[in-house]
Amino acid sequence: MLHGFPEFWWTWRHQLPALAAHGRHAVAVDLRGYGQSDKTPRGYDGWTLAGDVAGLIKALGARRAHLVGHGWGGVLAWTTAALHPRLVESVTTISAPHPLEVPLRPLLSAQPPFWPERRLVADDAALVEHLLHTWTGPHWTPDPEVLRRTREAMLIRGVAHCSTEYLRWAFRSRLRGDGREFAKAVSRQLEAPVLRLRGEHDVRTSPTTRFAPYHVIDGVGHFPQWEDPDAVTALLLGAGAG
Repeated sequence: MLHGFPEFWWTWRHQLPALAAHGRHAVAVDLRGYGQSDKTPRGYDGWTLAGDVAGLIKALGARRAHLVGHGWGGVLAWTTAALHPRLVESVTTISAPHPLEVPLRPLLSAQPPFWPERRLVADDAALVEHLLHTWTGPHWTPDPEVLRRTREAMLIRGVAHCSTEYLRWAFRSRLRGDGREFAKAVSRQLEAPVLRLRGEHDVRTSPTTRFAPYHVIDGVGHFPQWEDPDAVTALLLGAGAG
């Protein structure tokens, strides 16, 4: 289970016990540069991040895994399935574009040096709280614990910079040879079955269905796993993750 921005493993707090109760080995991790994972100076390209997930599957002693990803975690789940197909049983993406459909505007805003990181951590990561309020649906408000934990996670030293590096690579690679090779690699049809979930009121995810159709979850925004956890868990169980 792969989180997105601006989250960490805790985003799956509802799904972990529910999947475990159905006999599954449910694992949620902090992606490279987030939470308690290493804040490496490099390695925020799609190739390396997919290698992180592939290595984790092997380290856990599994032959194959069901990958579930939210936001950037969904992009990474799709990427891992494209680059390491023998390790992936199924892919479920939540509020996530295909790797080739990542919108340009947020990538551009992350390109200046230093400024994006400073903005993320200013006033004890107040921007993170603003984003959570803005990106959720009209019927759900983040509770104080969600706001506190998510802001604290962004304030961990190095997280603001590392999370921004994902965006920088995604933009700059489009102008380089490694980006063209990456686009070619992730454009092929996946061998694993795919379930794409999207909130009805998600302002962050384009509804385009070029690579696969969406299942729309009514009444929620960008964080369905928080806003309607029971619906997400039921869909994961039906998709094979359970």
